[in-house]
Amino acid sequence: MISPAMTRIIGHLPKGLIRFISHRLLEGYVDKYANITVENASYLKSIKEPVIFVCNHLSNSDALILNRVLKGLDVTFAAGVKLNDNSLTSLGISIVKTTPVKPNSADKEGIKKIIDIIKGGGKVLIFPEGTRSRTGKLIQAKKGIILIARLCKVPIVPIALTGTEKLLPINKEGNMELEKFYHADVNVKIGTSFTIPAKEEGETGKDYDERAINFLMGKIAELLPEEYRGEYSQLF
Repeated sequence: MISPAMTRIIGHLPKGLIRFISHRLLEGYVDKYANITVENASYLKSIKEPVIFVCNHLSNSDALILNRVLKGLDVTFAAGVKLNDNSLTSLGISIVKTTPVKPNSADKEGIKKIIDIIKGGGKVLIFPEGTRSRTGKLIQAKKGIILIARLCKVPIVPIALTGTEKLLPINKEGNMELEKFYHADVNVKIGTSFTIPAKEEGETGKDYDERAINFLMGKIAELLPEEYRGEYSQLF
């Protein structure tokens, strides 16, 4: 396993070399440790237009797995800015196409960039929870995804991940540089596309956001085993 010291050394190399080394290292780890199963992969073949992919978030390996599964679709991942500040996660950022967002804030600039990508014909993957779940179960989603969905008016494709919390577990002390890969079965389940429901007459913004979030997260939750549904288990 690559050491924190080595990741910092790699981080000082030219960008092209960083990307080459990172790709070889991280893809090698995924090949070695992850036994990946993809359900409903055929759904991806029909995707031509701009879409928003939404997925639960378990691990810093999620984007590596999904980038491989979605290969060929030229997907941009919405990624927290703090990932660039960490020597290990910055390696992952170097091989995955990303757009920066500031979690837990009204990041108007980050949201605008996402909207511009989609309206420009691109495809974006968003983790609606905004952070990795420390329990493996779904946690409350952030409402920014609803604003993006309403403004873009494009199909949304739900994805459910299981097993990545075992592949690259969250470090208990919160130190991402010390996270390690372990052998794990990883399942990726693709759902059918949907659109966010319209706001009803007389419905308050708060009530609509809650209903729309529950609708969206329910689409992810229904793809997950019951023990992963967490905050949204009451929808079933």
